[in-house]
Amino acid sequence: MVPICQACWLNIRSEAVQLCGRCGEALDIDSGRLVGQFAAQLPEEGLLCSPCRMVPPEFARAVAYAEYRDELREMIHLLKYERIRAMAQPLGRMLAQSILSFEGAAARDLVVVAVPLFAGKQRHRSYNQSALLADAAISELRRIRPGWRLRRQPDLLRRVRDTESQFSLTPRGRRRNMQGAFAVKAGAMPLGCEVLLIDDIYTTGATAKECAKVLRRAGAAKVWVATLARAQTPRVAMWDAETMAAPVGFG
Repeated sequence: MVPICQACWLNIRSEAVQLCGRCGEALDIDSGRLVGQFAAQLPEEGLLCSPCRMVPPEFARAVAYAEYRDELREMIHLLKYERIRAMAQPLGRMLAQSILSFEGAAARDLVVVAVPLFAGKQRHRSYNQSALLADAAISELRRIRPGWRLRRQPDLLRRVRDTESQFSLTPRGRRRNMQGAFAVKAGAMPLGCEVLLIDDIYTTGATAKECAKVLRRAGAAKVWVATLARAQTPRVAMWDAETMAAPVGFG
């Protein structure tokens, strides 16, 4: 039993704004109109934020169910810090809905990897919340998409270095904090496979980008990233409709 009322569940809505087609950053509200106006000139992914245009991440695409705020933020905290493991089941079903957006783009045969915790941190918490969410999402997807083959490999990706909490770090600090933090178990990666990487929250993308880089270098053909929540910056990118050359701004 989870300590959440029905009204709070109903208040969580999937993101409806125009998002970057690569990392999921919220774009300017007018970009939806521009998609139709300049559709023939857009890249395959759709509109992209400035950082994804300038330095494309190693992952193919990142999606999230909803913005990291209000009720969803509190629910994730219950799972992550209050040790209410039962939260993983309903939250995992939400995560499964975001993974469905890969349908038609990602392979139907996916290796599923949850972002790992450092061993000492997992022993202290007694579980990895991202792994619980991954298992719940897989269970839901097997029910609603029986044709998908989802292979969870818990030991494929390891966190080999303890890292500082990302909460108080700048975006640059987060990237430096994650460098060299992950490794793929030797011989465990099926070469040429597509990987579905699961985490609870996408903030600046430092963790997802570092994991994707390591997985690609180990032989993954593509990495798809799905998180339950996405932290959106208050500033958003603007699409340069005159030149169609770039979303100019913040990302």
